Amino acid sequence: MLASEKMSFVVPEAGAVSALLMRPADSKWLLALAHGAGAGMTHPFMGALAEELASFGVATLRYQFPYMEGRKGRPDSPAVAAATVAAAVSTAADAAPDLPLLAGGKSFGGRMTSTAAAEGLLHGVRGLVFFGFPLHPPKRPGTKRAEHLENVKMPMLFLQGTRDDLADLSLLQPICKKLGALATLHIIEGADHSFHVLKKSGSTDTGVLKELASTMVAWAEKNAVAK
Repeated sequence: MLASEKMSFVVPEAGAVSALLMRPADSKWLLALAHGAGAGMTHPFMGALAEELASFGVATLRYQFPYMEGRKGRPDSPAVAAATVAAAVSTAADAAPDLPLLAGGKSFGGRMTSTAAAEGLLHGVRGLVFFGFPLHPPKRPGTKRAEHLENVKMPMLFLQGTRDDLADLSLLQPICKKLGALATLHIIEGADHSFHVLKKSGSTDTGVLKELASTMVAWAEKNAVAK
């Protein structure tokens, strides 16, 4: 297992939060990686994803949102969350200025990353990666959460499972089509919102992690290169 360097940074008006930098020797990219609403940066999925990305030459800066750092149950406001993403991106850029920078996250973390991007807060970021974009609450299909995406001016990769109950693909596909060349949708057959697959699917959670990482790297090399 690759060791992670413990770090911290300050979010304006919210205080200091923790972060973990994992940088393999052959790093080609750095991803500022935000956690989902219900679990922090040390959740098993986040750790496993960081390890898998490292095997593909991607360094990661995982970090906490202030509510998770303070062990509060309710997620931060969009303003605080966006400020956290911006501070994390700045910290990542300072930690590895030689690596091209991506930003994204799992579920809530991805949506708050796109919120920050839509507000023009993510300087130097070449693309956004959503590990399960939470388009709507479970069993309540809607598209309001995607309205800000039209203000994002950089490439976006949506990694979505066919069993994701927070993203009806019949709604997400037209959104991505409307976003045009900036949006890439990669569908993972049989995966739910946590990227678990059923045994009968013939796939495995380990295989899904590898697909997430390899797809992100291939997308980045094609879409997130410097112009």
